[in-house]
Amino acid sequence: MSKPRSLSLAAYRVLSWGVQNSADTPYIPRPEGELIWIHISTQDRQRAVVDFCRRLQQARPSLSVLLTAPPDANLTRWESGGYTLINLPSEQGGAARAFLDNWRPDLGLWVGGALMPNVITRAEEHGIPLILIEAGTDIQVARGGRWLPDITRYTFDCFQTILATTAETTRNIRRLGVASAKVKQAPPLHVSPNPKPWPEDELIETNHALAGRPVWLAAWVQDKEFISVLSAHRQATRMLPRLALVLQVADMTEAEPLRRRLETMDLRCANWDSSGQIEDTTQVILSAMPEDLGLWYRVSAVSFLGSSLERGAGGHDPLYAAALGSAIIHGPFVHRHQQLYDQLNHADAARAVRTATELGDAVVELLAPDRAADMALSGWKIVSEGAPQADQLIDLVQDCLDERSADHAST
Repeated sequence: MSKPRSLSLAAYRVLSWGVQNSADTPYIPRPEGELIWIHISTQDRQRAVVDFCRRLQQARPSLSVLLTAPPDANLTRWESGGYTLINLPSEQGGAARAFLDNWRPDLGLWVGGALMPNVITRAEEHGIPLILIEAGTDIQVARGGRWLPDITRYTFDCFQTILATTAETTRNIRRLGVASAKVKQAPPLHVSPNPKPWPEDELIETNHALAGRPVWLAAWVQDKEFISVLSAHRQATRMLPRLALVLQVADMTEAEPLRRRLETMDLRCANWDSSGQIEDTTQVILSAMPEDLGLWYRVSAVSFLGSSLERGAGGHDPLYAAALGSAIIHGPFVHRHQQLYDQLNHADAARAVRTATELGDAVVELLAPDRAADMALSGWKIVSEGAPQADQLIDLVQDCLDERSADHAST
């Protein structure tokens, strides 16, 4: 049951009522069944939230997900991860009500700060359970309502559970007058990928075909990186004569031209996508299917993540390689996932290179058994550190959804 409306909230709604913003466009239809609405207050938290959503849907497959970003966020710079992603409406009373009337979420999860009183208080009045994680103490109040005395406390009090990442933030929220029992300290969400298992018979067969040879993977390689990767491979084979390279191209249309190019370079190639057999003399295994990376990360002790040696592409997500036990090498241009690469480099789970020569040297060094294993372990620690927090939040979300479903069934 909603709590009595405060005079400040009533005044705030009058002051913030206005013409609907042009960005508040009509919504697509709501999917059937349960729906969780997750608001991401800053773009840097999006990757962790998307990863959490995937883990949540493994536990609750029928649950639909709606992601929202701040009203002024440029969604062309955001990656939805396959989920519906829209801007939250502007802080106008009518816009907030239209948003909730269309989507009718069964649960709201707010990630970060910049709380918006209209949408949050109206959601609470609609009986929608609300959870706040990675809480900040900032509130995005409409201009006319900034002088109201208790709108901040009232907005925080709409959440059933509030999780803050620091003791100071926890204390500050409690000092607003929010019940201490609902405010707790908890670490932020971390990206913690959970790769799908690979068929055991295919994994065994591939390892058998490679016959214990050292293997490295070059994944997501752009056409302008081909020469650097192949030069690094030739350099590395001087120290490791039986070395095999799995070369996965970023653009599938480049696979066949590259195969012909390899033939002219006198590099013995097996085209994996056309059932090419791996033989003892095979030097390069050519692959174009991103789906097969689950196999190659498992097979390869070392993975170079391409689209990173030359400017433009900005690199690829490194965490699935780390989750599957591969030491990581990358180029300098990884701005799309800079925070993740910085974290892996700091933990000595990844190595940055700038040239083909540095890449060849790194492949030889990291293929030393102890070196690759140490890096893989460091990467695994980073990948797995967020799993307990994600699992606890999944349990909390499921408990709220189950309770709401039971309440609906009894009415």
